[in-house]
Amino acid sequence: MAQLAADRRDVDFVLHEQFGIEQLSEHECFADFNAKTIDMIVSEARQLAIKELLPLMGEGDLEGCTFHDGQVKVPGSFHRAYDLFRKGGWIAMCEDTAWGGQGMPATVALAADNYFNAANYPFMLHNILAQGAGKLIERFGTELQKKLFLKNLYSGQWGGSMLLTEPDAGSDVGALTTKALPNGDGTYSITGNKIFISSGETDLVPNIIHPVLARIEGAPPGTAGISLFLVPKIWVNHDGSLGEPNDIICTGIEEKMGIHASPTCSMALGSRDICRGTLLGEENRGMRAMFVMMNRARLHVGMQGFSCASASYLNALAYARRRIQGKSPEASTDADPRVPIIEHPDVRRMLLTMKSFTEGMRSLLFYTGFMEDMARVAGSHGEKALYQGRIDILIPVAKGYVTDRAFEMCSLGVQILGGYGFTRDFPQEQLLRDCKITQIFEGTNGIQAMDLLGRKLGRDQGPFEELLQEAQKTVARAREVSALKGIARALEGNILKLKAVAGHLRKKLQSGDIPWAFAQAHPFLEVTGDTLTAWMLLWRALTAVQKLESASGKKDISFYEGQLRSAGFFMGSVLPVSLGRMEAILLDDRSVADMSDDLFGGR
Repeated sequence: MAQLAADRRDVDFVLHEQFGIEQLSEHECFADFNAKTIDMIVSEARQLAIKELLPLMGEGDLEGCTFHDGQVKVPGSFHRAYDLFRKGGWIAMCEDTAWGGQGMPATVALAADNYFNAANYPFMLHNILAQGAGKLIERFGTELQKKLFLKNLYSGQWGGSMLLTEPDAGSDVGALTTKALPNGDGTYSITGNKIFISSGETDLVPNIIHPVLARIEGAPPGTAGISLFLVPKIWVNHDGSLGEPNDIICTGIEEKMGIHASPTCSMALGSRDICRGTLLGEENRGMRAMFVMMNRARLHVGMQGFSCASASYLNALAYARRRIQGKSPEASTDADPRVPIIEHPDVRRMLLTMKSFTEGMRSLLFYTGFMEDMARVAGSHGEKALYQGRIDILIPVAKGYVTDRAFEMCSLGVQILGGYGFTRDFPQEQLLRDCKITQIFEGTNGIQAMDLLGRKLGRDQGPFEELLQEAQKTVARAREVSALKGIARALEGNILKLKAVAGHLRKKLQSGDIPWAFAQAHPFLEVTGDTLTAWMLLWRALTAVQKLESASGKKDISFYEGQLRSAGFFMGSVLPVSLGRMEAILLDDRSVADMSDDLFGGR
């Protein structure tokens, strides 16, 4: 069975019918991106993804990456694909055209990314950090740094990475021990070891620019004393020519559960000679700069996980329509014919679960990008702050909730295929393995939950409440439509309950009951994600009802009616469980907070 990637009809529905993305072309910075141009971009992305990237996914997984004497080789077939990808200008889709970017709306770039990642997300890991490193330089770099690095990164001539994690400083970044000593000529000597570095070494590009977090000698302890440096694999002279190799060396690559075609490297800096770097931004402000890259990266990770689910759903759907197994539950005699498994109720339940979640999550991710676009074209500081407030709430949900649910959908995608789903004859098992890391990197989902509760809700509840008020506007419109009254009321009840839970958690934080509050952080992330996904599905259903009035083609009618079914299923099957989770939070059970180490057993 051929592997599938993303549903073009659904992508177009979200872009044009739900969000009306072409409205962005009314603003000068997006004037070139009318509906026709956007459709052309998505078509080109789809063609590259399906024709070039998709056939390499299984092959790359089997071949994997190899390491020898400090050198990493990626799957051989990736070289041609990478050349096509970078020449197409896909690495820096949203970035400034002055530096080689395409300047396109973030929402449109996410649509392209949906195809790319669903087709071959391990391949895409070779590209995302080049864009991320370039964004850091564009935002914080000196004019010389921009001149030396930006175009080469955004064009894909050079690669990028992010050297953050150390053996004893993962999520606890402030514990890092990598040191930076000034050399007196504007450069620094960097010494230390980093681990879990995606694309820290690769043979796809001749040079890699590594942003590195390190502590200048004498700097304050913790995150307050961390600075950010640019450390090229090959030193770059002031005239742009390449100099001598820098002493930043890959010492090995990890053997992993998934993403075999993406090297996860251990890196040593200054272990043999002098490893030189230049300061990026201000001293002791490295964490502030790093979060600029990380917030965007977290949205990308959400798209990576979601894209695995997107592909898994379409594969499962195609298989269920073709696989003949058993008789209809209504069969009464042995003479009744065997049927495709899509006719079995439990398979339909799993497929509808996958359909509703993938549709809702696609809208949620695209909406986050849409808010980034709206913030960019905002006409006032207050308007920009409103959109940024929504983004701040949405990012931990887009990364944490979406990847959690995406992994669950990939598991269902295996289940629907039964024994075949567990074999390498079909892509489902790889999608499940590859998806798992999205719950872990760029901050585990537990950290996303703590970010949502502690940094976003705990400090300022305004943006959270404003986002829920925006959702309630959709509820109000849907309650005026007879076909949607019931599901609109269901979502309204969920929103009101979520507000009460948020208020309860804020009081706990303010009273100093921190352990209990943070024990509820992940359940709170789950119920927030459920509510926002339900909002997206109700919005989709409202749009579909309006479109049904003029729809004539059978495919369009089926598509729009399918939106109503997705929303109805989610409100009737998922939201009641979400309400139960909220009740559990309000019960104030202290088991997690009060559980001492010795009570866990195992000794």
